Amino acid sequence: MRLPLQNTPELVDSAARATYRRRIQPDALFLHDAAIDEVQDRLSMVNRTFTTPAVVTPLPLVWGSAVPGARVIQDAEVLDLEPGAHDLVVHAMGLHWANDPVGQLIQCRRALKPDGLLLAIALGGETLRELRAALGQAEVEVSGGLSPRIAPMAEIRDLGGLLQRAGFALPVADNVDFRAEYRDIWHLMRDLRAMGEGNALSARLRHPTRRGVFQRAQELYQSSFATNQGRLPATFDLICLTGWSPDESQPKPLRPGSAKARLADALKTTEGKLSD
Repeated sequence: MRLPLQNTPELVDSAARATYRRRIQPDALFLHDAAIDEVQDRLSMVNRTFTTPAVVTPLPLVWGSAVPGARVIQDAEVLDLEPGAHDLVVHAMGLHWANDPVGQLIQCRRALKPDGLLLAIALGGETLRELRAALGQAEVEVSGGLSPRIAPMAEIRDLGGLLQRAGFALPVADNVDFRAEYRDIWHLMRDLRAMGEGNALSARLRHPTRRGVFQRAQELYQSSFATNQGRLPATFDLICLTGWSPDESQPKPLRPGSAKARLADALKTTEGKLSD
C-alpha cells in the first residue's frame, strides 16, 4: 500500500469524517440501500458460490446482512483482512472517502484467494453535479473565490484504471445513476449530513459560510435544474467495480498475430486496404 509522504496533507480529514459518521441517521441511508440492491443483484449473476466473503464498509451495522456469511469490517486506512483468506471481498460505499483508494484496492486483492472476486461500489464523479455547479458559481459571485466543498470523486474511467493499477484481472467498471428530489438546497444539505456525507475535506473552510452564498446557490439551483413541480433534483452516481484476483485458470488474450481466422471472413465481407 502506498504510504503518504511525510508532511503531505491528506485529501480527507479522517477525524471530521469519523465525526460525520457518528451522526448518521438511519432513515437517511437510501444510498446504502440502493448500493446493497446493486451488490446483491450483481452477485446473483455470478455463477459461483462464495464460502468466505468479506465486506469492507464505513457502516458495518447496515451491511451486516447484505452478503450472507460475510465477515464485515470497518474501512480503515489499514484493513483488517488476512492475506488469501477470502474468495469474495465487497468494498461498500467507502472508496470515495479514502485517502489512498489504490491502497484500499491492493489490500483487497491481497486478501483474496486466487480467482477471488472484488466487487466495489462507491460514489462517482457525476454525484451532486447540480449542487457543485450552483455552489461554485454562487461562491464566486458572492465571495469572489472558490473553496473545496464537495469531495472530488473519480470518474468511471479513472476508477477502472485503479483496478488495473491494483493488479486485478478482467477489470470492469460501470455505473448506475440515482436521482433524489428536495424542497430546497438546505433540505439537500441536511440530508447529506444525515447520511454521513458532509464536507470532510482537509482543505475545507474552517469558518461559517456567508448566508448570501447559500441564498444565491438556491436561486441558481432553482433556475437551472428545478423540475416542473419546483423540486430540486440531486444526482448520485453509483459506480460499480469488479475485478478478479489473478489465476492461471482465467482466460488470457491472444498474442497479436496469433489469430487463426480472418475478421473479414467472420463478417462475410471483403477486406480492403486503407487509403493513404
